[in-house]
Amino acid sequence: MTWHASLRLDYTLESERSVARYQHQGPLRILQSLYPEGDAVCHNVLVHPPGGLVGGDTLDMRITVGQGAHGLVTTPGATRFYRSTTGLAKQQVHAQVAEGARLEWLPLEAIAYNACDALNRATFELAPGAEMMTWDITALGLPAADLPFEQGTFRQHMEIPGVWLERGSIHASDARLMNSPLGLAGQRCMATLAFAAGSAIAAERSERALACARELLDASPLRLTAGATSPHPQVIVLRVLAPVTEPALQLLRLVWAAWRQEMWGLLGTVPRLWNL
Repeated sequence: MTWHASLRLDYTLESERSVARYQHQGPLRILQSLYPEGDAVCHNVLVHPPGGLVGGDTLDMRITVGQGAHGLVTTPGATRFYRSTTGLAKQQVHAQVAEGARLEWLPLEAIAYNACDALNRATFELAPGAEMMTWDITALGLPAADLPFEQGTFRQHMEIPGVWLERGSIHASDARLMNSPLGLAGQRCMATLAFAAGSAIAAERSERALACARELLDASPLRLTAGATSPHPQVIVLRVLAPVTEPALQLLRLVWAAWRQEMWGLLGTVPRLWNL
């Protein structure tokens, strides 16, 4: 049996309060809206009760953030792409962020289990004046459990149309990619944190964001396998390679909190479940 689940999540600003409304089909849910930092920012947790995807499964998420609203979405656990024998397993999100709106799309890691056939796709459309932060964390196998990623394919796609496109296919059998110093160098966690805007980010803002990220990188155990750059005037990116997920996620959280303070004047108020 395959799962086909879809969810539409809409944020609007109503009387200075960001309000979330959603509709769903299949096993995909949004939990109660939370306001740990006041009415302006609405925190939500996205739940997929089956807990993982196999061949033929599809998770399709559509998000809109209306003018002036601010939504933060995370997940309670990893997305697991299991062994696939019946075709592609897909997770895809498409978000539209209006002028003056903000979105934080911060799911926990995607795990590529051995012999998976998976696609993890994210597309973000940003109107002029919109801003967002997102991260993508991929774990290839479970090294700590002695369950390596030895066969299968994991495809990634992250896009801001007309501005930024990252797309790749990771084949477990590609030893040069998996183990060469020119590839992943034996690391099994890849992580990206991006700050993006619908208009060019002022040069001084961009430089301050890069400076605070690099200061945190210099103090990190991952400083030799991480870097921060601005590949486009509307995008600032932190990239990390690590042997396992935990140190990469810890570094992303630190930089996310620093960018929140620097770019938006907000504290790094973490979703409650991150502390569980």
